[in-house]
Amino acid sequence: MDFQENENIQIEKIIEQALVEDIGTGDITTNSIIHPSLHAHGIIKTSENGIIAGLNIASLVFKKLDSKIDFQCTVNEGQEISIGEILVKIHGPAQAILKGERIALNFLQRMSGIATMTSQYCHEIKDYPVRIVDTRKTTPGLRILEKYAVRIGGASNHRFGLYDAILIKDNHIALAGGVKPAIQLAKKNASHTVKIEIEVENLSQLKEVLEESVDIIMLDNMDLTTMRKAVEMSRGKVLLEASGGITLKTVRAIAQTGINLISVGSLTHSVKSLDISMEILK
Repeated sequence: MDFQENENIQIEKIIEQALVEDIGTGDITTNSIIHPSLHAHGIIKTSENGIIAGLNIASLVFKKLDSKIDFQCTVNEGQEISIGEILVKIHGPAQAILKGERIALNFLQRMSGIATMTSQYCHEIKDYPVRIVDTRKTTPGLRILEKYAVRIGGASNHRFGLYDAILIKDNHIALAGGVKPAIQLAKKNASHTVKIEIEVENLSQLKEVLEESVDIIMLDNMDLTTMRKAVEMSRGKVLLEASGGITLKTVRAIAQTGINLISVGSLTHSVKSLDISMEILK
């Protein structure tokens, strides 16, 4: 999956910052022990089953350090991987390989963990016409990579930031003076090309919103019974999104209510990194 030009610029900055953070003024261990002329062969492998994501990012880390590094992927991005499987064969200047090891693995592990968990959620709801989406609960500075990993895992991205869609939440409603004033102000002041979504906490608020016409309604922390009633009330006139405390154990039952979207914050804020390591071959 390729990135757009503006995304590539962001990724370059992320990698450069990671290199500065880790290497600083120099890798004193590697510089003290490894001769600059020494070349090394190594492999990157997994100790867990999962979905691989971030191979392209890991490759860029090493290329940033030394363009002569040969980074050969033995699996494809988004592929299901098994315990002990070799993911990459790497060859080149030993100093650069050692300097890039931890940063490249950090990206691979984090992104693969996200893709793996996302895939599990998508598997749970595959029999229903509903879409899993992520949230803005991402690691600061890494949103573009984490949302990419969500797509690799088979789900879709919600808005990327505060700039690309209107999402009226409880605090907006409180400060605007209610549901209707908040919606009316959004329609008045935002471009007609921008979609409007609003969060509701109960069926009373939902009824108010349905009278005003928006693009998406987020049902916040509703139980299954209330969610089914919300689906009946909307009658397919608007997209409904379930949100709040959704887990792998509950997501299938939520999909069965007839909801259109299910947003899951844990895809990025509570994910466990996949166990991936690099080994230098003698």
